[in-house]
Amino acid sequence: MEHLEYCDALAVEIDRFATVFEGANEATMVPSCPEWSVHDLAEHLGHVHRWAEHLVRVRATTRVPSAEMDFARGPVNATWIRSGGESLLATLREGNPEEPMWAWGVDQHLGFWSRRQLHETFVHRLDLELAVGRTPVVDPLVASDAIDEFLVNLESAGDFSPEVREIRGGNELIRATVTDVAGTWTIQLLDSGFRLIDSTQTPQVELSGSAKDVLMVLLRRQAIADVNVALKGDRTLIDYWIAHSAFE
Repeated sequence: MEHLEYCDALAVEIDRFATVFEGANEATMVPSCPEWSVHDLAEHLGHVHRWAEHLVRVRATTRVPSAEMDFARGPVNATWIRSGGESLLATLREGNPEEPMWAWGVDQHLGFWSRRQLHETFVHRLDLELAVGRTPVVDPLVASDAIDEFLVNLESAGDFSPEVREIRGGNELIRATVTDVAGTWTIQLLDSGFRLIDSTQTPQVELSGSAKDVLMVLLRRQAIADVNVALKGDRTLIDYWIAHSAFE
């Protein structure tokens, strides 16, 4: 996907989140985000949109804490969600995705943020729908890209997800494969961490299924037993990976 395609997909996800939130009980707890209510989830997403919009608008060269930004913090409702999302989209669409700027991930360009904010919003929309008892509708291409974006940037997430820095191994291979669109990722565990590699070697464990189901497992949104995925190989290895690898 290209920058403007990410923006278009983000617009869809913002509207979906806001629409579901309008009819939700804000006190409902979100099982896939422990200790968060629906209200907390919406407040988090609205803040993240405004934080990212500020970073992109000023072309930040270093991380700027959200506490230093003078953005609207509520009331938390669908109008507030849409307002922050629309501002973010306008700023992203006006920008050159190749322009250098700070990002917490691998890609140190403006284009990082259109992809990151799409998947931030997409996954939290799934969280919201699961919390209110809806069956999420998922575009497999978006879900597959979310897996790729997650794995590409995971090592960088060690700055705010300490367990990521603890991942170690002895050259074991973990593979994730999606079956409804093209997508395969192989992770090699090292004594110094982990890396994504191209490999045709047989992995010690492989997780396969639809892009949605594989994504939900890798991001600790749903357990392996609760989705339609196939697991081949060392279950303890994939359990270890999942326990240490999700964004916090």
